Amino acid sequence: MKGKNIIVGICGGIAAYKTPQLVRLLKKQGANVKVALTEGGCHFVSELALATVSGEQVYRKIFPPTFTENTDYTGHISLGEWADAVVIAPATANTLAKLSSGLCDDMLTACFITLRPGKPVLIFPAMDGQMFLSPSVQRNIKTLITQGCTVINPESGELASGLCGLGRMPAPESILGYLEQELSSATLHSPLRGKSVVVTAGPTREKIDGVRFISNYSSGKMGFAIARAAAKRGARVTLITGPVHLETPFDVDRHDVESAQEMLAAALPFFRSCDIFISAAAVSDYRPLAPCEGKMKKDEDEIAFTLVKNPDILAEFGQQKASGQLAIGFALETQTGLDNARKKLSAKNLDLIAFNFFDRKTSGFDVDTNILTLIERDGITTELPQLPKDDAAGKLLDAIEKLLPENLH
Repeated sequence: MKGKNIIVGICGGIAAYKTPQLVRLLKKQGANVKVALTEGGCHFVSELALATVSGEQVYRKIFPPTFTENTDYTGHISLGEWADAVVIAPATANTLAKLSSGLCDDMLTACFITLRPGKPVLIFPAMDGQMFLSPSVQRNIKTLITQGCTVINPESGELASGLCGLGRMPAPESILGYLEQELSSATLHSPLRGKSVVVTAGPTREKIDGVRFISNYSSGKMGFAIARAAAKRGARVTLITGPVHLETPFDVDRHDVESAQEMLAAALPFFRSCDIFISAAAVSDYRPLAPCEGKMKKDEDEIAFTLVKNPDILAEFGQQKASGQLAIGFALETQTGLDNARKKLSAKNLDLIAFNFFDRKTSGFDVDTNILTLIERDGITTELPQLPKDDAAGKLLDAIEKLLPENLH
């Protein structure tokens, strides 16, 4: 979002109270934001509030109320030319009708008409559910979609009328996610666009009894960063995660599991269909052979139980992967272990492995940064510096993109 020029259009609906927060989020991401406010929008949010959070004047009417030597007499044209994207949130039935028919009587509709071809327009209708589903509104939405706009259906929930149902505008964070996705798709042209990517993340828990388990310190942050970055590049991402306290990345299909066996069962249906399988999960190597029912009592000074090997999910995928599929793994060590990583790369039939050193300060589990060394099947090794995990995920995906069959020479 950094440096992007975004027009935020606000129409006359109660959901307009959420939009100043969207403007704040965009500014926090480094975007330049200008607000186009309709006459109806003025009844729900003030120009002063929007000017304050955007740091810019608010645009309403095509004809400036006053004229000075700095007046832009063609602002209705230059504003549309300035923008990299337009977000209309909330969009009312009245504005949808104007946009679909080409009416141009305020700055928002003017910006829409003068926006350069190919620039994203995201529209978030918010209104009573029956209004949204009416034939006239649906007709206008279809027209806008055929014109290249992205129209996001409202969510279900409690409405201003007191009813509960379809009509709510998504949260500002979700709207930001949609915009990031749209801009990424428009600017990156990533080879991952449309690819099926499966990512495993987090720890697994192997039950000792009904209240105790064997696990590890994995937070899932690296796997979630990979899933988030892949989705931003237009991939169809399935995230299979052990128990973590992380929000689901935008536009990612999440499956929650607990044990290694559950993770394997969740992953198996995707083995044949996915293009890329990325194992970032810290899967427990062993599990108790016979977990106790209920809670074990503290009757003995010592107890012993037998551990058995868990399935190696990545190795199973690597053994059966078809031509064109990619298998990507991680190798975590507490000391220098590049040779071990290379052995895993070969033994599991991987295409790339990311070696990371575990120190709980700069790299590995439960921290926000990572230091990866990427090792490819042909021996090419790339050492990355310490990076935030989102940035490290981006570098990993850059390397994976080069390995896609269509990119090999």
